Amino acid sequence: MLELVGVVHRYESRIVLDIERFQVPPGSGVAIVGPNGSGKSTLLRLLALLERPTQGEVRLDGAVVTGTSGARRRVTLVEQRPVLFRGTVRENLRFGLEVRGTKRTDVNRVIDNVAGRLGITSLLNRRRHELSDGEVQRVAVARALAVEPDVLLLDEPTSSADRAAAQTLYRALAEERARRPLAICLASHQLEDAYRWADDVRALAEGKLAPVTPENLFRVELPPGTGDAGLKHVCVGSIEVAATTDKTGPAILAVSPTDIFVSREPLASSARNVFSGRVTRLSHRRPGVVHVAADVGVELVAVITEDAVRDLGLVPGGPVVFSFKASAVRVF
Repeated sequence: MLELVGVVHRYESRIVLDIERFQVPPGSGVAIVGPNGSGKSTLLRLLALLERPTQGEVRLDGAVVTGTSGARRRVTLVEQRPVLFRGTVRENLRFGLEVRGTKRTDVNRVIDNVAGRLGITSLLNRRRHELSDGEVQRVAVARALAVEPDVLLLDEPTSSADRAAAQTLYRALAEERARRPLAICLASHQLEDAYRWADDVRALAEGKLAPVTPENLFRVELPPGTGDAGLKHVCVGSIEVAATTDKTGPAILAVSPTDIFVSREPLASSARNVFSGRVTRLSHRRPGVVHVAADVGVELVAVITEDAVRDLGLVPGGPVVFSFKASAVRVF
């Protein structure tokens, strides 16, 4: 439905996005994750037609978007710090409906319905200055859902929400997708939420789609020079990661969770990276597979089978050792 094709976007001379193709299919739930400054918000603004790419195309239903008026009615962006109109929450929700010609007899029914689903019924008669940041985010999402766009773009929609409010939001989005063919593209730094909610999780780093899963992405400074066989030791949090690279300066290090060996004691192996720590969580994201997160000086995530978790006796708070080869560390 909505896609970027051959897009390079610059702010002055700096390239902030360089993407060959990014698609949001009809009815899909896409999550974009990545470190701060990776280009997530800029990507959403291009998809929302709020900015034109420096080069490349934005397409809607396969056609290049040349104007914006008709297309913008089908695509709605809720930014991380949304702006509400003057007036009450009810008036904010009413505005878009009236602009789009919704029958007056239907306006209040739609408002009450969407407010109930987002848990903001008690806020309908409040004004902006009476709302918390988290409440403003939920009102903005409700305002967007009320006009029933074909594509809903959300930039960190739960960044100011507590856990209960976040769950209410994700439940409302799931109900909306079940009710009609709505496509949602969401930028989030919460990997757990992205995996629980989205059908498709994509990672951005330095304006490019990362060729790895979004866990274990670290912004680093690569030292000059090279060691034996191009080996460098790079500071990541409080640990040093051995990586094979001839690059220097700012970079992103990435380790695929499937390349990490998990044990209770250090293994006899050629792995240059061996870190002991404690399990912080075990996430069952699909049958038979468990994502093991551990604090080893930084948080790392590995993927193993449920049988392996049971055999190793892994539990939150328990000891664990993560090992991976220097060649498993990708640098870009």
